Amino acid sequence: MNQLQGGVAVITGAASGFGLEACRIAAARGMKIVMADVQQQALEAAAAELEGRGADLLAVQVDVAKAAEVEQLGEQTMTHYGAPHFVFNNAGVGAGGLIWEHTLHDWEWVVGVNLMGVAHGVRVFTPLMLAAAKADPAWRGHIVNTASMAGVINAPNMGVYNVTKHAVVSLSETLYQDLALVTEQVHAHVLCP
Repeated sequence: MNQLQGGVAVITGAASGFGLEACRIAAARGMKIVMADVQQQALEAAAAELEGRGADLLAVQVDVAKAAEVEQLGEQTMTHYGAPHFVFNNAGVGAGGLIWEHTLHDWEWVVGVNLMGVAHGVRVFTPLMLAAAKADPAWRGHIVNTASMAGVINAPNMGVYNVTKHAVVSLSETLYQDLALVTEQVHAHVLCP
């Protein structure tokens, strides 16, 4: 990716784990960062850490399972920084247990965050990136969706999680193929830790 210095990164699940580390890397490379997380206190602490390192950032509390909140995140990103060069649809949750014992709440929560959160991110940010690419032949962008090894294997006692991560792998591979039909400037990747 060529446009790190001065580029824009949107990262969900930004207050911890892979998301926070991606924010640290983006900050070290001079990117403007839109940090999104559902946990306000953790988000504030992560944002304070990065601001202490001189990062230019916008921290937004977002529940990625809610379409309207991700749409608002897209609007805020465009208002503050313009189209993102890097989108990391990373927010994720898990529920364990025998698959028939998962409650309706378990299914709604995990599918909402792990699958629909990625779907909302793709739906909101891909058109913004494609428009930026169309306006500038030198512009490049990357979308990375976090799945898991649970997206390629099926371990016991992880049914709802496995289902969502398989879906994210499929969504990401389809996004990769669909983008290849329309542009060479925006690419999709899937992370399977």
